[in-house]
Amino acid sequence: MSATSSSTIAVVSVSYRSEAELESMLRSLPSAASVAPLVVVADNLPAAGHTKQVVTAAGARYVPMTSNLGYGGAINEAVRGLPPEIEWVMITNPDVVFHAGAIDRMIEVGRAADDIGAVGPLTLNDDGSVYPSARVIPGVRVGSGHAVFSSVWPSNPWTRRYHATAATTSERDAGWLSGACVLVRRAAFDMIGGFDEGFFMYFEDVDLGYRLGRAGWRNRFTPAARVTHTGGHSTAGESAAMVRAHHRSAERFIQKKYPGAVNWPVRLVLLTGLRLRSTLAVRRTSR
Repeated sequence: MSATSSSTIAVVSVSYRSEAELESMLRSLPSAASVAPLVVVADNLPAAGHTKQVVTAAGARYVPMTSNLGYGGAINEAVRGLPPEIEWVMITNPDVVFHAGAIDRMIEVGRAADDIGAVGPLTLNDDGSVYPSARVIPGVRVGSGHAVFSSVWPSNPWTRRYHATAATTSERDAGWLSGACVLVRRAAFDMIGGFDEGFFMYFEDVDLGYRLGRAGWRNRFTPAARVTHTGGHSTAGESAAMVRAHHRSAERFIQKKYPGAVNWPVRLVLLTGLRLRSTLAVRRTSR
């Protein structure tokens, strides 16, 4: 699975005792790309498990982290170590399985226009349902409506707008693309400094898409490329700590998007809705 001399594509993933998931992801790569990519796995927990053996057996590059840098931090570290000829970086969770031709199709879409900075596939859940992996950037109306009503009224118009649930059958631009599986143009990723490592867990992909857009790059969704995210979006075992972490990251994004004194009323509305949603979600995990 090591890259050929002509490869300009790298696949980068992060492991945290993710050996079983990694094996499936790595096995799916040969049919997803016609040119073998360079494959790099950053390990956020190198002292445990046997990630190194799984990665090296697949002919991929193993990069142990000196500490747990979180998802975005580990991706950044792996990308910094890529050779200069790499033009496209396929960022993926270890629990993603690529369908045939998926990477080729994303590369084709990315190369169709010089201002496309990221490309995301149609992401399927284990049961075949579509996960909303290409969404709008949450603003005042959509963000506050989704935050307040998504838990008690899942089909509300603000959540439908945020998830862009009706727009999964045609190629389109999106505000942001799920970091579970997203192809980024190396030049665009480097221009904005990669992921904001202040997001240890959750919302680093929302922030990435937002900053790409502000820098003039487009986030492009293509349903012609498909992947399955195997169990990554199950909330059955979601803990109160995970819920709180998610909402802390959401608050960080709101503070970044609406900085300064002039935006304090906007922050107040969004943060109030978000904290109400967090309280309700934590209560549900305690039942």
